[in-house]
Amino acid sequence: MSIDSRQMAADAALFGNRFVTQEVPSREFPDTGMFAQDALHLVAEDLALEGDPARNLATFVTTWMEPEAQQIIAANLHRNFIDHAEYPRTAEIEQRCIRMLADLFHAPGETTGARTQGSSEAIMLGSLSLKWNWRKRREAAGASTSSPNLVFGGDVHVVWEKFCRYFDVEPRIVPLQPGKYTIGPDDVEPYIDENTIGVAAVLGTTFTGHKDDVVGINDLLLRIRAERGLDVPMHVDAASGGFVWPFLYPHSEWDFRLEQVRSINVSGHKFGLVYPGIGWLIFRETADLAKELVFEENYLGKTDSTFTLNFSTGSAMVLAQYYNFVRYGRAGYTYIMQNMQTNARVLAEKLAAMGRFEIIGAGEEQLPLVAFRLAEETGYDEFDIAWQLSAERGWMVPAYTLPPNAQDVTIMRALVKETMSREQVDTLARDIDEACATLAKKGGVHESERNRILTGPGH
Repeated sequence: MSIDSRQMAADAALFGNRFVTQEVPSREFPDTGMFAQDALHLVAEDLALEGDPARNLATFVTTWMEPEAQQIIAANLHRNFIDHAEYPRTAEIEQRCIRMLADLFHAPGETTGARTQGSSEAIMLGSLSLKWNWRKRREAAGASTSSPNLVFGGDVHVVWEKFCRYFDVEPRIVPLQPGKYTIGPDDVEPYIDENTIGVAAVLGTTFTGHKDDVVGINDLLLRIRAERGLDVPMHVDAASGGFVWPFLYPHSEWDFRLEQVRSINVSGHKFGLVYPGIGWLIFRETADLAKELVFEENYLGKTDSTFTLNFSTGSAMVLAQYYNFVRYGRAGYTYIMQNMQTNARVLAEKLAAMGRFEIIGAGEEQLPLVAFRLAEETGYDEFDIAWQLSAERGWMVPAYTLPPNAQDVTIMRALVKETMSREQVDTLARDIDEACATLAKKGGVHESERNRILTGPGH
């Protein structure tokens, strides 16, 4: 290193961050390290360009937890959850959470389940159990097991199609229709046959926040069992709704109160109010978990049963979930969900009062969000509004088209979360109104510019 280079390095160490003028490492593995403060500055400056999580109304994922919960998380980031022999209390806390969720979802007796990285892993595991149990039924009947299929609506998360592709199952996707963005028994029935491993129903869709007709589909499956001898189970994808419906709509039946509901997944890191990295799979009965999928392994001197796709993983979010359960209880979760629902209704009323928007599914059971679309043709569209809100106000309110056969329908969705105050709701409504007024004067945004903004940080 030259004298000038050494002097520049010394000056940077003394007076500031050397990456003010130097290109950051981005392609090749660095030959040397750097001071901790430089590494901190480097990462912090990148993150300064990100969107503000408090204004991200697109994500369902939790963006805030109490300081006490953060203390638990920070103190357990180094603890490997899978080491049950070394950390038996963490394993016990997982089982407590499973039992509490089984109780919340009205499991009729002894049950089982697992913590997962999120609902995607839980859905994979639950669907694998559906496939294995279907195969055992077919083998017992001396029938072919070569053509399994799984029935679900176009309103599901992409993980359902991933499962079918990864594990060689035919996806039978029930298309949506304009004005009908969930599915029910009449939609499902034509797709069911002797090779159907199960039907998936959604509680709180990503698109509009509503639920499929779980009761109607359950009744259909009971009728098919009685009339055709086909025992087709149902899995409820409650990734978002599993921590909403029990507290906002406790008398609405969607869970193990319905006979054909055999498994449920729920995301702890959505309305379970935990940071990303925690999901849950709960079975109605222990028999609903295919035994072939459970591995008994001798690890570090203790024999454990494992039923997950991942192995090593952190304990922090399991412990944070248990913290929330004992911190809030039913009363606390109900209070939080009702607050979010109240603010969502206020936002919906303000948008409707503008005369520009149609509110999707107003008055129905729904996640605490507002799904809306322009009520009539204008010189701009929903994507323009999303761009205007992001570019000028920093709000991340997504605009998107719906799945087939409703792909010509464009809507927007504003998720009202725990940290969103009434003042913020009022401000968002004003900003949407002003964005529309601005667009009405200047017209829609050029598509290339809109795409540049909407694919930037935070979207």
